[in-house]
Amino acid sequence: MTITIYHNPKCGTSRNTLAMIRQSGVEPKIIEYLETPPSLIELKKMIADCGLTAKQVMRKKGTPFMELGLDDPKLTDEQLLAAMMDHPILINRPFVITEKGTRLCRPCEVVLEILPNAEIGPFKKEDGQVVIDAEGKRID
Repeated sequence: MTITIYHNPKCGTSRNTLAMIRQSGVEPKIIEYLETPPSLIELKKMIADCGLTAKQVMRKKGTPFMELGLDDPKLTDEQLLAAMMDHPILINRPFVITEKGTRLCRPCEVVLEILPNAEIGPFKKEDGQVVIDAEGKRID
């Protein structure tokens, strides 16, 4: 079983998602997407497999989104994808791919939808927020 995470180690959501994957008993293939961005074909497939649009997966905070004028509603998906290829920081994270599907794991607990072993036991985010309690119940 292969699980792939497009990861940014500086992102808390990405770190929490990675921790949940590992707690499920799998060591994923980790792609630090700022160093090794997905190809245009891979990015399009991930977005489509999630049922999202290029606009929905664009990261705005801490990126050149506004400086590049990417808030223009006239921009096409192809133009937005080209911007993400030029500036991978614009790709929101983390994307996770498993045999059960692909998700943009924001919030991190979205990864539970596609983990082959989603019964990971109690889990707290880095900030102490309980995601799964001691009885194995997901806290929403």
